[in-house]
Parts: sequence; C-alpha cells; structure tokens
Amino acid sequence: MKNLKRQIRVTIALGGLSLLAGLMTHLALTDIYHGEADATLEWSVLRVCALIFLLFIGSALFTLGRVLKGLS
Repeated sequence: MKNLKRQIRVTIALGGLSLLAGLMTHLALTDIYHGEADATLEWSVLRVCALIFLLFIGSALFTLGRVLKGLS
C-alpha cells in the first residue's frame, strides 16, 4: 500500500508537470506558426513535452490499474 501511495504522488506530480508542458507546447507551436527563423529549440521543446505527456499517461493508466486490482 505504501508503494501505491508513492505511485499516486508521482502521478500527481507528472500531472502538474503535464500542465506546464501544455503551456510550453502552446508557446513553441505559436513560435513555429509565426515563422521563427530557427525553430530547432521549439521542436526540441515539443519532443520533451511529448515525452512528459507519455510518461503521465502511462503512469496514470498503470496506477489506476493497480488501484482497480486492489479494489477487486
């Protein structure tokens, strides 16, 4: 149970980080849309944010699966 609580805390932290990543994604896409001369940094931001989103979704699904298994 202690491990599950830690996993829930990690998922909540990744959720907060995902909210910040959503803001950073919006800003990067806005720069790309406006025709920034060198968009290398913006594309790197998008790649990192995509990784954060994938980690959050994976963690959320795994944690919910463990909680569901514990309730059964």
